This record gives sequence, C-alpha cells and structure tokens, in this order.
Amino acid sequence: MSQEQTPLFSGLVAHAKKNPTQFHIPGHKKGAGMDTEFRQFIGDNALSIDLINIGPLDDLHQPKGMIKQAQDLAAEAFGADRTFFSVQGTSGAIIAMIMAVCGPDDKIIVPRNVHKSIMSAIVFSGAIPVFIHPEIDKELGISHGITTDSVAKALKQNPDAKAVLVINPTYFGISADLKKIVEIAHSYHVPVLVDEAHGVHIHFHDQLPLSAMQAGADMAATSVHKLGGSMTQSSILNVREGLVSAKHVQTILSMLTTTSTSYLLLASLDVARKQLATKGKELIDKTIKLSQSIRKRINEIDHIHCVGEEILGSKATFDYDPTKLIISVKDLGLTGYEVEKWLREKYNIEVELSDLYNILCIISLGDTDTEGDLLVNALNELAIECEHRVGQIEPLEVLLPEIPVLALTPRDAFYSETEVVLFEESEGRIIAEFVMVYPPGIPIFIPGEIITKENLHYIRKNLEVGLPVQGPEDDEIKTIRVIKEYKAIQ
Repeated sequence: MSQEQTPLFSGLVAHAKKNPTQFHIPGHKKGAGMDTEFRQFIGDNALSIDLINIGPLDDLHQPKGMIKQAQDLAAEAFGADRTFFSVQGTSGAIIAMIMAVCGPDDKIIVPRNVHKSIMSAIVFSGAIPVFIHPEIDKELGISHGITTDSVAKALKQNPDAKAVLVINPTYFGISADLKKIVEIAHSYHVPVLVDEAHGVHIHFHDQLPLSAMQAGADMAATSVHKLGGSMTQSSILNVREGLVSAKHVQTILSMLTTTSTSYLLLASLDVARKQLATKGKELIDKTIKLSQSIRKRINEIDHIHCVGEEILGSKATFDYDPTKLIISVKDLGLTGYEVEKWLREKYNIEVELSDLYNILCIISLGDTDTEGDLLVNALNELAIECEHRVGQIEPLEVLLPEIPVLALTPRDAFYSETEVVLFEESEGRIIAEFVMVYPPGIPIFIPGEIITKENLHYIRKNLEVGLPVQGPEDDEIKTIRVIKEYKAIQ
C-alpha cells in the first residue's frame, strides 16, 4: 500500500455512505439519539463514523482488515517492525510497554523525573525501579534527560535489569544521546523503552533529534495527538522485534484496552500518519522556521530569554527540538505561573506549561505568523510593564530532592495496609503514596520509600514559596499516608 492511502478512514467513510440500518451500539445511532445542541455542534459527519467493531470495520484487539492495514502503514512510516494504535493515550501505551517486559521483582532502570504513567506501570507490574537522577539545569530550573555515563553505571551495577527507560525528547524538547544509550543497553542484551510522548514529529525531519526507532530503540510510546495532528487521546506504540515480542505486546495492550474502541480516534491516527509520511518534511520545515523566527524576536525583548542552541553541550543536552519555546521570565522578577496567568487574562493566550522560571510554548503544524505575532507582542508589553521589578526580586532557587531508600516495591507498598500520620511525625516511616513538587517535576517520594528528614524539609521549603504539591490524598500536606506498623506485644 501507498503512504497516500488511508485504509481505516476511507473504509469508515465508505461504510457510513452506505447508511446501513444499525441495530448495534453506540446507542446514539449516527446522532439521532443524541442531545440536539451537541449533535449540531459536533456535526453529522463525525457522528456517522462514531462506530463499533462490527465485522466490516475490523477489531483493534485482533486486527485483520482495515485497522491492520493502517497499523502496517504506520509501522512503515515510523521505521518499526510493528505499530499498535492506542486509544488510551500514550499513558496506556507506556503501561503496556513496561508490562510487556517487566514482571514482579524485575528491575527497570528509569529516570527519576518520569511521567506518572511509568510509576503506575511499575506498581501494576510489581517491578523494582532503579532510579537515575536526570541532569538539572540550574539556570532554567528544569530537569533534562539521563546521560550515557549514568546509564552505563546503572547497567554495570544492575546487569539483570529487564529494561532501560528513556524520556526522549523531554517535555522541554531536550534529547540525550539516545543512539549511544541504546548501544550501551544492547551490549547487556537489555531492551530500551522510550517515552516519546513529545516527539512524534522528530522522525520526519533531519534537523530534529533522532527518533526512538532511528536510534535503534526496542519500543516507543508516541503521542501522535500532541504534535502529529491526530485527535486527543490517540497514540501509537512502535515495536522493534528481537529483544521484545510484538505478539506479547499485543496481548498486554489488549488486556489494558477498552473493547469499545473509538473509531474517530483510530481514523485520526490513520490520516495523521498519512500527512506526516507524505508532507511531514515540508510542514515541519515551515514549523521550524516559524519557531526560530519567534525565538529571535523574543530574544530581542529585554530581560526575557528564549532558549536556543546555546543549551547544547552538556552530557544530557545532546540535541534539542527548536519547536519547543522555553521562555525564561525570571529576570522580570516574575514566576512562570504569574506570566501564564497574565497572558491568559490580558491576551487570551494559553501556554503549554509554566514553572518557577519559565513558560513553555509549543509551535506545531497548526501555527502561523499570526499566533507568533500575538505572543511576541504580548511578551513585549509584559517586559515594559515589569521594568520596575527587574533586579528587585531574587529568583527562588530550585532544589533537588535526594532519592530515598526503597524499602518495599512500589506494588507491595501500594497494596499494603496503611494509616495516616501527621506530616511532622512521618520521618522514618515507609510512604504509601506519591509526593511530587513541580518544578523540577521529580518525585520526592514514591510508594515504598523511607521518609527522610531532608526530604520533609524539601517539601516544607517548596510549600513555603507556594509551589504546587501533587500526589498526596491530603492537598494541604498536613498528613501523609504510610505503611501501617504494628507494635510488639509487651
């Protein structure tokens, strides 16, 4: 088949045009049984292909027809042996990826700054995480990736690990030397799993970092919806056979995936793949040029800095994606949170994220000079408005928490009998929940770790400056859930 073809989307449209009488779900029956206002807003075309896995439309759990053809085309486009579509987002693909190679008490080498889906997979599988501290950028107050040296050291100490997991690129678009990491891991016959949530586009342009499949990785969970043009919640899992079994991956994915798969999401993956494979180079070329133009103009504004190639050179900053605009605002005497709020209220501009020092703006295939002008003009006005603050306020320091000792596997801790204790009295106890402060987005505690005095102090200091704490049941962090202890009978 040709990359110009869309077997899944075309097949759905052809089926809808036949206008069959439907005695099957979904119950809205092409929109006829749906709220009128919603139906009018969504449109009859979309509702006509909101279908279910009846015979002519194939089945994501055992694809043999149009879904298989669409997945095969995606595998060819991404340089994979097999590609699986995910309607559970990249989180679902990541969980399946890890569970396909890790079981109870298996070690997996992971960066400490992992997405919560990775920790969820570790809990579900019963695996034991071997953490590597990512490199911290003190100027930007963010974490980058893991280095080749740290991976080599971790594998030397844990040659029995079942996998190495790498975030490539990071949320901020920074890549490590993934090809070298893969070579190191493969010398131990250990597969490399890649969280490629923010890098679907990098495969299709030679001015961007190497993709997971280009670097020789074994599996990559990739968010097509984030930067590739498909609908939210649609992702793919690329697999290279050898150290992993694609059939086993399919089994795990099927166990985790709803049987009522959304054909709207699946069709959007099919057409997004076509666009990336046939026009990706041209479209991404325009996106890169637009990004660099916006970056240059932002850097002409006093006391605001948009990160560029100068970030490269450390062991963890091997390459970067210029379509991610990391905009440092700390010299204005403002936090990124304050700038995000100001842009929203003053200019109706929404950014991807904000932290203590920065805002992150993503430029994609859907952006033009119009959006770029709005952002630059807004930041220019902000700089003028904040001129009196420059140099008056010292930026807060972003700290790095210590990695505590893991006393129980995250799974054992998660399922243990627990109790709630006061935050101030929790030192020395084994925590049963996650605690994370952003930035730099690194978990302070995961279930099974021993609570330390130093990390309680770290949490306290971050709370004092108003940084959001995520994870605990108690939003105010006055109490923490820990493993229940039984006193000896006297």
